[in-house]
Order: sequence, then C-alpha cells, then structure tokens
Amino acid sequence: MNPELLAQLAPTGALRVGLNMANTLLNTGTTADGEPDGVAPDMGRAIAQQLGVSATMVQYASPGEIADTAGKNEWDLGMIGAEPKRAEVIDFSAAYVEIEATYLVPAGSPYNAIDEIDRDGVRIAVSGRSAYDLFLSRDLSHAEMVRAQGVAGAVELFKKDGLEALAGLRPALVAESGNLPGSRILDGGFTSIQQAIGVTKGNTAAAEFVAAFVEESKANGLIASLIDKHGVTGKLSVGSS
Repeated sequence: MNPELLAQLAPTGALRVGLNMANTLLNTGTTADGEPDGVAPDMGRAIAQQLGVSATMVQYASPGEIADTAGKNEWDLGMIGAEPKRAEVIDFSAAYVEIEATYLVPAGSPYNAIDEIDRDGVRIAVSGRSAYDLFLSRDLSHAEMVRAQGVAGAVELFKKDGLEALAGLRPALVAESGNLPGSRILDGGFTSIQQAIGVTKGNTAAAEFVAAFVEESKANGLIASLIDKHGVTGKLSVGSS
C-alpha cells in the first residue's frame, strides 16, 4: 500500500471514521459489539479493509461538529453531506447516497408547493448546520430560518411556536407526520442532500483514493447492497454518477 496514502488516511495505524449520529438513515443501529452500524459505518469499514487497516468509529452529535474538527487529527474520513461551506476545509468525494429534503406544513396550511414557502412571514424550523440548513441559507430570500439543535429540536420548535414549515429529510418528515394530525409533506424537494466521504483538505492521495472507491462502489453494487442490508431501501438512493 502507498505509504503516502496510509500516512494521510491512517496516521494512527487505524482508519478513524467520523460519523454524524444525528443521521439515523446512515447510522441505523449497533453491531453485536456495540459499535455503530449502518450504511456509513459499513462504507468506512470497507475502505479500511481495502487499506489493510482496522476501522475506528468516531461519533459526533451533528455534522457541524465533524466540519469543525476537520484537520484537527480527530478523524480521517468524515461521513457528511457535501456542501460548499464545508468544502472550504474538507475535500469531498462524489455522493455515495442521496436523500431528498423537503418541507412539512401543519394542518390548515395555505402552502401547497415548495416554491410557495420562500415568502415574507414564513418561519421555517430547521436543524442548525445540517446540510439542508446550509442550502436554504444560500437559497432563500424572504422566509425566516429558525434553527434548533438537531432534528428533534427542530420538530419541537415547529410544534411549540406554531411555525409555518419544518424543513428536513423526507424519510424523517414522513415518520414525524404521523405525530402531527393534519400535517402534509409537500411534493418534490428543495434539494437532494449529497452524502459524501470527506478527507482533510489538501490530502490529495487520500482524496483520490476515496473518490475512486466511491465510484467503484456504485458500479459494483456495494452501496446498493448496503442500502438493502440496513433496511433503508426507498429512503436512500445510490448517488448519481
């Protein structure tokens, strides 16, 4: 194995995989040993196997925490959504999976389409520093973003303060809608979150290796098999090439 590649991806002798534990579509459970399990951990383990090293799962409560610790020798792979702001400090692969982001509106809402939400007076509950928060912060001109800690915090804020919309990943909103009688999920999405694999910016050998691994894993069916294995078929889709 290329010594430069190992120095960049496994400087401690193991591959440290930074996981966003708030994303329960990619981190769906635990192994028999109590380690995180799911599509993201298994992708990390597959890369470690190809490198010939062990994998260590490093757990973070939010994607923002992973971005904040880029280059601080806490993780070697960051399993988070690719976003321009994050790309200032992280080199990302192409997306290995994609997740549609949309809005949920309360019972009696006058809004029926995605493009109706960006209006003066509309308040949108959102999980702060999520990939879709970063997207909406760039994209919206009139609606007000109201941020909370994590998805659960955004849902509570939406209900408690009677906000006009809740932004989130479609599978999470579908699950939440059952607890909100009369609520509706708008058709379509305002973006598709590109879940990617990031490495410390400037680690060229690592970035090239991970990028090639992702493309190979799309082509050989590995990612599709992991989606099926972890029961998230219909919730995650293989990233487009």
